[in-house]
Amino acid sequence: MTQRLLIRATGTARPGQLAGLGKALAKSGARLLDINQSVTFGILSLEALVGIERDGDLETLLAESGAALGLDVQAIQVSAEDYQRWSSEASQPRLILTLLAPHLPAGILAEVGALTAEHDLTVELIHRLSGREPLDGGVPRERDSIQGACVECWLRGEEVDLDALREKALALGAMHGVDIALQEDSIWRRHRRLVCFDMDSTLIQTEVIDELARRHGVGDEVAEVTERAMRGELDFQQSFRERMAKLKGLDESVLAEIAESLPLMDGVERLMAQLKRLGYRTAILSGGFTYFADHLQQRLGFDEVHANELVIENGKVTGEVREPILDADRKAELLREIASREGLAMEQTIAVGDGANDLKMLAAAGLGIAFRAKPLVRSQARQSISTLGLDAVLYLIGYRQIDLEDGHS
Repeated sequence: MTQRLLIRATGTARPGQLAGLGKALAKSGARLLDINQSVTFGILSLEALVGIERDGDLETLLAESGAALGLDVQAIQVSAEDYQRWSSEASQPRLILTLLAPHLPAGILAEVGALTAEHDLTVELIHRLSGREPLDGGVPRERDSIQGACVECWLRGEEVDLDALREKALALGAMHGVDIALQEDSIWRRHRRLVCFDMDSTLIQTEVIDELARRHGVGDEVAEVTERAMRGELDFQQSFRERMAKLKGLDESVLAEIAESLPLMDGVERLMAQLKRLGYRTAILSGGFTYFADHLQQRLGFDEVHANELVIENGKVTGEVREPILDADRKAELLREIASREGLAMEQTIAVGDGANDLKMLAAAGLGIAFRAKPLVRSQARQSISTLGLDAVLYLIGYRQIDLEDGHS
């Protein structure tokens, strides 16, 4: 009759311990069913689930091996019912919960634990994706380090109401100044291949049309049109045409001056360097202007750009753009077109944006991320990042800081 034992070993880590325990298990004829090992501050914690067909001296062998290896070893009997429950839980869908913030308050663990328990979710694993914080509590400033802290939790459970869970996680995160992202685990998570970005207030820290209006002396008028659009009185195309009309006569030299001084979003250079190194295709899909998107393409290395083209005649902005206007529907359509052209499944696509004009693109992507967005957009997007820079996108894909550092060693 098969016995199932959970072998638990703890102690100061040193070379040869796994080999010693492995020899004891092999000598007893045990079969390895599962294993997990970690070392934290030099303390080893190993758990192995084994099956053994006959009564024997496994516990004695393990105790002797443990003593020789400097480990405290326990063998715990696992009932058939417990084993069946473990097997059943392991086959349930996995959710990935990611915590991101400049610093993670310890209290967030209790809150997340309560939230997951409320939805009958088991926390299977917790590990840190970000680098270690300095002893003085400051923020790491290495050139290639993503700023801030990130911890990833693996959750399992049945029949989870993901929308309700996300809504509560969003409220909880807002209360503690922490981003809490939830996504279903799948084979696609580390196999995304296309990342499409909005430009204004996503890749750059400004809305270019507002800056153009300010320089042309019509900032208040354009802001009023924008406000009407936000109240729902105008759709995107109507508001866009009204704002463009107010730019008529703007000198082209102003565009060049603004393009040369575009303020990049925090983390965008690190993110683009890593995405290029990792083989992702990148694109700008913007309701802004090609004049500025082309400048970013040259500066940061985007593979392609899709935006609105300003009509300029005799060195002056005419107040018109070439048709068709790139709006929310066109952004989502372009995302699908690029994926199809590149032979990618939509699950392999990522979209990042901040505005209501990005929501359809975010919904169409395999991973849609609202970045530093208004509350309405954050509530409708599946994932959001508000507390860290744009390079934190790498954490939602599943990369660890150490993975990214290895690429520069």
